[in-house]
Amino acid sequence: MVERTYRCSNCLDNTVSRGFDVSHLSVTCGDCGEFARFVNDDVFEQYRAFEEAPPDHLEWDRLDRAEKFMISDQVVREGRSIEDFEITEA
Repeated sequence: MVERTYRCSNCLDNTVSRGFDVSHLSVTCGDCGEFARFVNDDVFEQYRAFEEAPPDHLEWDRLDRAEKFMISDQVVREGRSIEDFEITEA
């Protein structure tokens, strides 16, 4: 299997590589010191694309980082369309 890169969801700087492909892993970040979720770099790249050009039909800025990563994960790893998501009032 190909090495995969995972990025710290807290500081967004530190990366680790592993020989398996999962959506995320939880480890202590060597940069920020947090025990954090490291997200699959493919998911991070989708998150970053949405940050640069937010989806038209979502109020992207209302979502917290974890929610944004969850949506990005579903788009990248599960093949869902961004149109499958909507924000509802609580």
